Parts: sequence; C-alpha cells; structure tokens
Amino acid sequence: MFCTLNTHRLDMDKLLGGQIGLEDFIFAHIRGQKKELEVYKSEDSLGLTITDNGAGYAFIKRIKEGSIIHRMQLINVGDMIESINGKNLIGSRHFEVARTLKELTRGKTFMLKLCEPRKAFDMIGQRSSSSANSSGISSGKGTLRLRAKGPPTVEELVSVIEEKAIQKVDDLLESYMGIRDRELAGTMVELGIDKQNPDDFSKALDRTLGDFAFPDEFVFDVWGAIGDAKAGRY
Repeated sequence: MFCTLNTHRLDMDKLLGGQIGLEDFIFAHIRGQKKELEVYKSEDSLGLTITDNGAGYAFIKRIKEGSIIHRMQLINVGDMIESINGKNLIGSRHFEVARTLKELTRGKTFMLKLCEPRKAFDMIGQRSSSSANSSGISSGKGTLRLRAKGPPTVEELVSVIEEKAIQKVDDLLESYMGIRDRELAGTMVELGIDKQNPDDFSKALDRTLGDFAFPDEFVFDVWGAIGDAKAGRY
C-alpha cells in the first residue's frame, strides 16, 4: 500500500515520497482488512487530512479530534481510501480525493470504502541515533532525490529560508485544501523564491501547476509566506 521512512509505525508524516536520505530505512505496509462504511456528513468538514504516496493511492494522514470521522471508531490514520459513493479513487491524487470529500452534500450520507494496512512489526523499536551514525555512509548533508525522468541525484539540503517557506506553504495547503504535501510545497517555493512580484509568481504557477487550479486567495497567501521567509519573518 505504502512505505514509511525510518519507522514501522503508521506515521503518515513519514510517508515515502520523492526523497530518500542516504541512511534511511524503508518499511513496507501491505493491504489488510477492507472496510465499507456509511458516513453521515452532519458538518461541512469531516475532519480529515489526506495524503498520497505518489503512486495513485490516497491515505488518511490525520483525523481531527472531535470531528465526524474521529467519532467513527473504525476509521484510522493510515487507511487507504478506495472509493467514495462507488467512485473508484485508485489512481487519484490526494487533492482530488480531498476535493471529492469537500463537495459531498451536507446533511446526507455517503459510502466510504477503505483498506487498512496490515498491522505488524509492533515489537520493533526505532533505531537509535547512535546506530544511524555508526555506518559512516555520510554526514546527512545531502538528499537522494528520485525523479520521474533522469537518474537519481544527490542535492544539497534546502536553505533555512526555503525550509521555513516550505513549512508555511505546507500549512497553507492543509488549511485550504485539507492536504499536506512537502514536495508540492517545495515546488511552489522553488517557483516563487526568485520572483519579484505576485503576478510573475502566479504565471509561473499556472505554467507548472495549472492543473491544481489554485484560488487567487491561496496564491496570494503563498506569495506572502514566501516573502515572509525571505524577509526573515518566521
């Protein structure tokens, strides 16, 4: 279903994406029990944050305490979303799944089909920092980046300014779209870090990420977040 980096636990903040550190361990989580539930949407927000593994599978990353989904004991972090009201979502990106959930009519029920990861490795502890550093492979100053086209490359870590900007943009993605995606946030920061005005930034977003159809308010807030980071307003 998905892989996590450096932990066997269902920690969706450790979901394997496009970057693998030179000393990382990868843990694979395979399919477990399938679940089909009827959910009553009594509020506009279901309380879900969605992520994906970049390979066509979307997962529940976070459940807000006290939310509709939190009150349903059978839905858990790490569950894969297979379909909503019979619509197959395998192959969809996390923002598409989040949009589908958001567009569901309030005051009505919908069918949610999930697949939970098989629970295993509960006896395994996380590796210690000493064991991570004992291999002598590297100092951790580089990141192995896997690209869809071209060979893997080792790149320098992003600057403090870019890191702060990426965090801010990632927070905005969750606020506006109910998703977290550091790769997407990093792409947006990369597009805007050298731009001198919001119009140029907006045009760059349209050229590269036009399929997302970001609202103007969101684009403006992202530009502001990048500007704050560049000015040292963390």
